Amino acid sequence: AAFYSNMGNYKGFGDNKFIPGVAKDKLEKLLRLSKAWQADPDALEQLWSDVSDPLYSLRDSEKHLGFPPKATTTYFSKNCTEKDAELVSTFMKQKGIEGYITRLFKKQATEAGDQDCYEIRYASVLSSEDKERAEFLGRDVLDNSRVTFTRGDYSPLLKLVVDNLRLAQENAANDNQRQMLGKYAECFMVGSLDAHKDGSRFWIRDKGPAVESYIGFIETYRDPAGIRGEFEGFVAMVNRPQSEKFGALVERAETLLQLLPWPRSFEKDRFLRPDFTSLDVLAFAGSGIPAGINIPNYDSIRQDEGFKNVSLGNVINADDKSSKANFMTVDDNEIFNKLKNAAFEVQVGLHELLGHGSGKLLAQLKDGSFNFDQDKVRLPHIGLGPDPETKVTSWYKDGETYDSVFGALGSSYEECRAECVGLYLCTVEDVLRLFGFEGEAGQDVAYVNWLTMVVKGVEGLQTYNPHTKAWLQAHSRARYVIMRVLLEAGDLVEIRETNGEDGKPDLLVTVDRTKIASFGRAAIEQFLLKLQVFKSTANLQAATEMYDRYSEVSDCGPYPFLKYWDIVMARKKPRRIFVQSNTVLNGDKVELREYEASAEGHLQSWLGRFDAATAKELDRIVLELWKKDKHHF
Repeated sequence: AAFYSNMGNYKGFGDNKFIPGVAKDKLEKLLRLSKAWQADPDALEQLWSDVSDPLYSLRDSEKHLGFPPKATTTYFSKNCTEKDAELVSTFMKQKGIEGYITRLFKKQATEAGDQDCYEIRYASVLSSEDKERAEFLGRDVLDNSRVTFTRGDYSPLLKLVVDNLRLAQENAANDNQRQMLGKYAECFMVGSLDAHKDGSRFWIRDKGPAVESYIGFIETYRDPAGIRGEFEGFVAMVNRPQSEKFGALVERAETLLQLLPWPRSFEKDRFLRPDFTSLDVLAFAGSGIPAGINIPNYDSIRQDEGFKNVSLGNVINADDKSSKANFMTVDDNEIFNKLKNAAFEVQVGLHELLGHGSGKLLAQLKDGSFNFDQDKVRLPHIGLGPDPETKVTSWYKDGETYDSVFGALGSSYEECRAECVGLYLCTVEDVLRLFGFEGEAGQDVAYVNWLTMVVKGVEGLQTYNPHTKAWLQAHSRARYVIMRVLLEAGDLVEIRETNGEDGKPDLLVTVDRTKIASFGRAAIEQFLLKLQVFKSTANLQAATEMYDRYSEVSDCGPYPFLKYWDIVMARKKPRRIFVQSNTVLNGDKVELREYEASAEGHLQSWLGRFDAATAKELDRIVLELWKKDKHHF
């Protein structure tokens, strides 16, 4: 169940490897008794021989995802280092190439006079040998190396995706949806990111559909370089009553944006009013299911054309049971259990719409002009220069994007910015009123949101590797950074070492709710201003220096977080596994099949997802792709 939930043997949230909780010899005995083994013993014997040792291996380089040789990834071949990634990323940036649908493979020089060769491989059905739409393929030169552009990655799997997208086109509700699905199919067929961008444009124009969906190589969290996307797709139904509060938030968005701490010149020229809906997820394919999404991720579309926000309501409300939260007092735990879903919904709404949906990237355009007035726009005073306000001296050059400039830092930095927006605005009475909370009830929701953020910041240490000093999860690092910022805010937050009810080392985290509106909000205001200014001006150096300082995990000072790491790991609780329903077409009626919320139910849902013939074909394709590429990794 854990394997299918994470779509692999590395955690979707944290990127750490996990191995079976049963000894290898016992698992082998179980497999040999299975119907699959008895039906094809030779094939299963060979497969077990190939995977059993790697399945259980915990060599240092295999323990988590990241750049070789210290970690592992399938975005890069194992002979690619971080230096190779930086070299190719710079090359792609100079050429105006975005890496969402690519992987990188290196062929090293084998003899004197030979050159290293970097292969940038696009995901597509068509191969490099196919002549159709092959204009972006070919060769180039990078310093003393060669670069080749190829395609055909994941071809047989994407063929199934394209076939089904074309079937979906025939049943689309309107022309926008038909063109959207057609462009997605074109992207996966030929390897064109521009086609996916066009599909995303049709998607944001499809206002208020009853059924919402999106698909592609979307989020860049798992690429250690932060520019290549993970394939995902979802289908969800719009919950119209629940969506009304988000619609009200959109109506007030332009007013609320003015409350954010940066000058007007650092905000988009005009607010592109998006759809913001609450969705009940039917199916979400990927290594994890988020609580909210702001897409598309393409800067040029999000800034100049629009975007959509979705809150995944049945994900937010899946955790409706009372539980003993880590590191909270008894009283805090009680109010947390009462209001955790309400606070989470408020945070997700603000995070997605006014967090990811806010801010402007200052840029030089293709014709040499700028999208801001160089003579008038000034940096707000954030300690960067001797004067209270100084001229803007850095910006995004033509062809650069936020992802290409900020790279590996970008995902966590942007999540931190969006989380700060949520914290900053959740104390505003008008905002809380939009979600149905007034007076003391609203103050309680805001308090639970701040308390949750601080506790999650401490718990975020679960995704820190003290041996490599690497953060393995963007959101966890972001919340840890916010917690560190709030520790500097006038005795607002306190962390104490204690002993738990079991007598073992524990932590107690408290937030003085009387200081949130004063010290807490002021600290977030200053930090959020810096986050936005550095992002707006493409100032990676200043952003990195600030963010790395707050990301540090040390055993020194009043809060020895490296020591706390042992306590946090010992108190770690398992993450939720979501069991998804299936739909079956019976004549002209659709039957919904639901399953028990258990490991068994999760496996049953997977067994019921494909008929026997399709499942067998998928197994064959995945095995074929693995054999084809395994020598790279």
